[in-house]
Amino acid sequence: MGLFFRKSSKQTGKLKSLLKLAISRVAIARRPRLARKSIASGDVCQLLALGQIDRAIHRAEQVIKEDNMLDALGNVEAYCKCLIQKSAQLDKPQECSGEIREAAAGVIFAAKWCSDLPELQLTRDILADKFGNEFAAQAKEGTALVDPTLVWKLSGDTANMELKKKVTKAIAAENNISVDFS
Repeated sequence: MGLFFRKSSKQTGKLKSLLKLAISRVAIARRPRLARKSIASGDVCQLLALGQIDRAIHRAEQVIKEDNMLDALGNVEAYCKCLIQKSAQLDKPQECSGEIREAAAGVIFAAKWCSDLPELQLTRDILADKFGNEFAAQAKEGTALVDPTLVWKLSGDTANMELKKKVTKAIAAENNISVDFS
């Protein structure tokens, strides 16, 4: 029986280490995404200034993708911090609060979409071992306790024309460019 608790504690220790690595990698993953978002926003502004509204709307899709991923990385970072802070409870997954279960489900789901964070793959396996295969399967699908906003940010449809127009209009407003989509 002592072996079981020791194994679980080792697993939790490894999980904490992986989560800390993931948090530091989130900061690294943000930099190029911020740069790409900034470049795409600049492109939209230039295209609008040239009167190429259709191309600007198309380029706004890149702004949306990068913005969604930046938001998702923020969520993943918060989930990792939550799991680290409350790691003592992870040794008894049946007694975990809803907050911990949501964080675990979010990390499991994000592991599939965040190739920039390889630590999440290993973290997903440990969390699946702790919470069970059924919980992990539901989390991987984006059901159960996974925040619907996170699911949309990572796997959502960025081709929505209304959203593209809204982002294009916001960029135009920031740069004092008038836009008429009609």
